[in-house]
Amino acid sequence: MAAFGTLPSFAHPMPNSMVVLNIHEKYISGEIMLPLSELQSAIGMGVNDNSSRLVERLGDSLRIYLTQHIRPKSFEGKPWALKLGEMKVIESTDQLVGQYKELVVAFEMTPPLNYDLRNFYFDYDVILHQVASHRALIHVKQDWAQGLVREDTTTQQVGVIEWDIVNGKLSPFQVSLQQGSLWKGFQNMVKLGIEHIAEGTDHILFVLTLLLPAMLAADGRRWGKFSGLKPSLGHLLKIITAFTIGHSLTLLLGSVQWLHFPSKPIEVLIAFTILVSAFHALRPIYPKWEVLMAGAFGVIHGLAFAQTLTNLELSAKQMILSIFGFNVGIEFMQLFIILLVFPVLLLLSKTRYYAIFRQVGAVLMLLMALAWMIERIQEKPNFITAWIAG
Repeated sequence: MAAFGTLPSFAHPMPNSMVVLNIHEKYISGEIMLPLSELQSAIGMGVNDNSSRLVERLGDSLRIYLTQHIRPKSFEGKPWALKLGEMKVIESTDQLVGQYKELVVAFEMTPPLNYDLRNFYFDYDVILHQVASHRALIHVKQDWAQGLVREDTTTQQVGVIEWDIVNGKLSPFQVSLQQGSLWKGFQNMVKLGIEHIAEGTDHILFVLTLLLPAMLAADGRRWGKFSGLKPSLGHLLKIITAFTIGHSLTLLLGSVQWLHFPSKPIEVLIAFTILVSAFHALRPIYPKWEVLMAGAFGVIHGLAFAQTLTNLELSAKQMILSIFGFNVGIEFMQLFIILLVFPVLLLLSKTRYYAIFRQVGAVLMLLMALAWMIERIQEKPNFITAWIAG
C-alpha cells in the first residue's frame, strides 16, 4: 500500500452514490447523492464523523472538490459548463447497510453552443478516485421529450460508473439517450393529466359532489324533483364548462408562474370547495349561482393542477404543449367519470329513494372534506383520511 499509495482502495463497504439527471431542452439539471461514510474515506476529512453543520463549515472546500471530479464533456472533448447548487445533508436507509447520512448536491450542466446534450461523456470520479469498490448509479428522472415526467420519485437507471478491476482503470461514462419528440412529450402529459385525476380522490369526489344535485330543480331552500332530461343535461354542461374554463385559466397562469401560491393553502381550499359543494348538495345555498361558483372552484383546482407543471423547468414550447396535453388528460378523465356516474344518478333521481341517497352522499362528502381540511392544516393524517387513502 505504501508503494501504490496513489491507487484507490479495493475493499470497502457500500452504500453507492446516485446521480439523478433531469434532461431539459438546453441543459441538464439533477442531484448527486453521496454517502458521507464513503466520501470521508475518499477525501480524508471527517465529514461523516462530524456531519453537524457540514455545509456551513466545509461547503466551499466540498464545492472545489466536486468541481475537480465532475467533468462532463462532448464526444469531441469540449468541456461542458458545470454549476453546483444547493447542498444539504439528509438521513437515508438501505436494506443492507441500514441508516446512513448523505450529502445531496444540486447541479446544472450546459453543453457548448450547438452541441447535443443527449450524447456526451460524463467524466465522473467523485469518491471513486480513492474508493474503487464504490459505484455511482446513473438515473434519469425527467426527460420530457422521451415522455419521462412523473409526479412521484420514480427514476430510470441508465448505467453505473465503476472501476474496471481487470484493467485497473476508470473510464468516463458515455451517456447516449434516445432522441425524443414533441409528440412523445405531449402524449405523456395527457397520460399525466389522466393519472392526476384518477389518483386524486379529492378531485374525483368534488366532481361527484357537483353531480348530486345537477338534475334537480331548487324549490326555495329545498331540492325539488327531477327537472327533466334536457334541462338536466344543459345545466350539467354549463357547470362542467364553467369548471373547465376556471381551472384551465389558472393552470395556464400558474404553470408560467404568473400566479403563485403556496401549496398548503391551495390544498386546504380544495377541501373547502368540496365542503361547500356538499352543503349545496344537501340544501341549495346558491341555486342561481351554480355556474359562477363552479367557475370559481375551477380557479382553485387549477392552481393545484399547475403545481404539477411548475417545477419541471420546461422550455416555452414544451410548456405550451404540456399545459394543453395535461388539460386534455384532466378533461378526458372528468368526462369519463361523468359519463359513468351521471346516467345512474339520472335514473335514481326519478325515484323516491334519491332524496335519501343524495343526503347520505352529501353528508359523507362533508365528513371527508372536513377530515381533509384538518389533515392539511395540521399536516398529519387522521383516521378518516387514512381510511380514504386505503
